[in-house]
Amino acid sequence: MIEKIKPMDIEKRSFEIITELLGDRQFLPEEEPVIKRAIHTTADFDYADNLVFSKDAVKLGIKALKDGCDIVTDTQMAKAGINKTILSKLGGEVHCFMSDADVAKEAKERGITRAIVSMERAANLKKPCIFAIGNAPTALICIRELMDADKLSPALIIGVPVGFVNVVESKELIIASDAPYIVARGRKGGSNVAASICNALLYQIMR
Repeated sequence: MIEKIKPMDIEKRSFEIITELLGDRQFLPEEEPVIKRAIHTTADFDYADNLVFSKDAVKLGIKALKDGCDIVTDTQMAKAGINKTILSKLGGEVHCFMSDADVAKEAKERGITRAIVSMERAANLKKPCIFAIGNAPTALICIRELMDADKLSPALIIGVPVGFVNVVESKELIIASDAPYIVARGRKGGSNVAASICNALLYQIMR
């Protein structure tokens, strides 16, 4: 039977259904909205199990956002999906260098991915940053290498690239690091998931 729901109530009803289907599953209070928003974005309940959080990752991410940090993404799709209105009110902005002509030129000359060049560029930003990676495992690998070289100290890493080549391994590199992280273990993820996790943090601030 089709439910008659007012447009403004659709999201609310969606989250009610998610809560019902999760049954008696228990999550940390600050992590629950992140998990549920990832499920809402994908209709995939595997995120209840494959999203892993370092200690106080959500609290640290929220604090960084409140302090006006920026967000760096590896796709224009993720950038488009992040709530920039809320972020700007907090003093932050979203960066994605992937489409920059000079990034593409440098990547071609060096024989590396644009994601690597983009992360190197992000390491030169003056403000603390949350890195929201939903597509390129090479971005995560580069972030870890920059951290190991003391050239980068992310406020939070959202590591949710989707795919098959080096995806699982790149996520495990982040889990093994000292940085705060929210990672979708395994092959699942995507730019939409990266954006949804950013929004879950932003909405906790503005609720």
